[in-house]
Amino acid sequence: MRIAIDARKLRDFGIGTYIRNLIEQLARLDETTEYVLLLPPADVEFATGLGENFRGVAESARPYSLGEQVRIPLALARDRVHLLHEPHYVLPPATRCRSVVTIHDCIHLMFPQYLPNRLAPYYARAAMWSATRQADRILTVSEASKRDILKFFHVAPERVEVIYNALDARFSEPPDEAHMDRVRQRYQLDHPYVLYVGNIKPHKNLERLIAAFARARETGPDDLKLLVIGDELSRYPALRQAVHRHKLDKHVRFLGFQPAATLIAFYRLARGFVFPSLYEGFGLPPLEAMACGTPVVTSNLSSLPEVAGGAAVLVDPYDVDAIADGIRRVVTDETLRTDLIAKGHARVRDFSWAHAAQRTQQIYMDVLR
Repeated sequence: MRIAIDARKLRDFGIGTYIRNLIEQLARLDETTEYVLLLPPADVEFATGLGENFRGVAESARPYSLGEQVRIPLALARDRVHLLHEPHYVLPPATRCRSVVTIHDCIHLMFPQYLPNRLAPYYARAAMWSATRQADRILTVSEASKRDILKFFHVAPERVEVIYNALDARFSEPPDEAHMDRVRQRYQLDHPYVLYVGNIKPHKNLERLIAAFARARETGPDDLKLLVIGDELSRYPALRQAVHRHKLDKHVRFLGFQPAATLIAFYRLARGFVFPSLYEGFGLPPLEAMACGTPVVTSNLSSLPEVAGGAAVLVDPYDVDAIADGIRRVVTDETLRTDLIAKGHARVRDFSWAHAAQRTQQIYMDVLR
């Protein structure tokens, strides 16, 4: 059997993490099925070393382009592929082999303002609709995302399989104390802080987080800081304005993108992690914080209670006072902190890329049969 995986988003955040971990685990699990990886020309060597049954094929068609609608089916026909796995929601209608598609979430339907132009929401809805009708099986990453897919596209529930994401193994490794000391000194982390990690788009709810942090400081530790690790700050000036409005200029720091080793140190050194997102298909940062032994405050909406599994303080993300109270509790209540840290370490063991790859490979075989 010959299975193709569209890996053109290999270097992306989010979906790229999914693609890399899935492929690497499939290589450990399956030494007999032939895998064809559709890769950007610069990344074809990624297939080298995965195993003799893995082969990289250069594909230069851009994601979300008209070109991919023609070029991907042609590549599949040329290589006589039996099954295609599209790890995002675009499945070219001209695909003639069996197919599996992963729809991580419905964020482009719920927040169309994030898309680059007025036509993009219509393209996203049409592409998802086509994929849900055409694919032999639909994968998603949480029961919450499955409910969204069923609501928007009215597909049969048995066609949608939930396979959870998992952590990069580095987050669960013993801490490197010397590296943590270097990060502490370089970033002058001489005060307790709560941490947010993720992109800073409006649905991440950072304006309310800043307001809640201001209230938490009024009755909590007055030396507490808030660190925000996320990119594209220049696109959202309202966040800087919120910091000025609450007179937090000396207490809120925006640090931008950080490499994994530095990010892990920030997690481990934080007094608490706060993630009040309004919508997540899965929501990996709370699990990363748990793996690093950091107590978590997160939303009681979408997939986040499902992912947290009782190992976090859940709050109403629309209620500033509720977020503030959650921050105060994880920062000051030592009994709660000890309980959350223990439950967090236990919770992350429920998620495994090896299990995700095994279940995905089983679905490939089911579809091919």
